[in-house]
Amino acid sequence: MSDSAGNGRSLANKVMMISGGSRGIGKAIALRAARDGARVVIAAKTDQPHPKLPGTIHETAEQVREAGGEALAVRMDIRDDDQVEAAVAAAVAQFGRIDVLVNNASAISLTPVAATPMKRVDLMFDVNVRGTYTLTRAAIEAMSHGDGAHVVNLAPPISLRPVWFARHTAYTISKYGMSLCVLGMSEELKPHRIAVNGLWPKTVIDTEALRMIPGMDRRATRKPEIVADALHAVVTRDPAECTGNFFIDEDVIIEEGNVDPDSYATEPGVPPMPDLFLDGPGSIYPED
Repeated sequence: MSDSAGNGRSLANKVMMISGGSRGIGKAIALRAARDGARVVIAAKTDQPHPKLPGTIHETAEQVREAGGEALAVRMDIRDDDQVEAAVAAAVAQFGRIDVLVNNASAISLTPVAATPMKRVDLMFDVNVRGTYTLTRAAIEAMSHGDGAHVVNLAPPISLRPVWFARHTAYTISKYGMSLCVLGMSEELKPHRIAVNGLWPKTVIDTEALRMIPGMDRRATRKPEIVADALHAVVTRDPAECTGNFFIDEDVIIEEGNVDPDSYATEPGVPPMPDLFLDGPGSIYPED
């Protein structure tokens, strides 16, 4: 993958706030924006080194600065409304506004109903659905500056095929809750010139969290930079013309025409596994 991957449109001086930005896809999004000279708010709960997962908000913020952007690291547990409000207030105090909000924070458990304790169900619902809702709600005023703004939820297109529910009902409901926020909020926020879109990977992405899932072969994945480059393309479009969509990263990259999606392969020559929730050719669960 080339560092020059891009569309010629810039996020220079734009203010981007990312939930769950201390590692993985969120970090890649932050660094992509930083290359444009964006002002990036890293809002996540990991402000001290995690015993199992690398990356903190402060480490990511420093890398944003090294990449050419400005950064603000804010400790925020997205399950805590007061912390969410405080994080948005800190972003506004530092940078004056928010132009791009990325709802990236997510919790996952690919387990059937009988093997998913309610504590884990509550975590997925609180982080994925409620967290997306509360952070977007808190940021509306800061994004309603009239110049146009973007919200992107890392959420899939909605398919009601039972296969997407049967193996992990709670996780699916929680991710589709983020997708339903796209449908409702994109319409509600049109008068404010705030676009709301979903973005989802075509293939499994190599992240630190993925490596903790037993049996996952990280070689058969793509690098998180493909999601970051796709998101960059979406949020540099006119929000009045680009809202209420469910984008797939590979499709966006192909449409932009700047780089071959296969160049993001974690292990060149190893085909990446298709991601969940995508029907049609290449689906992990082909239709009959």
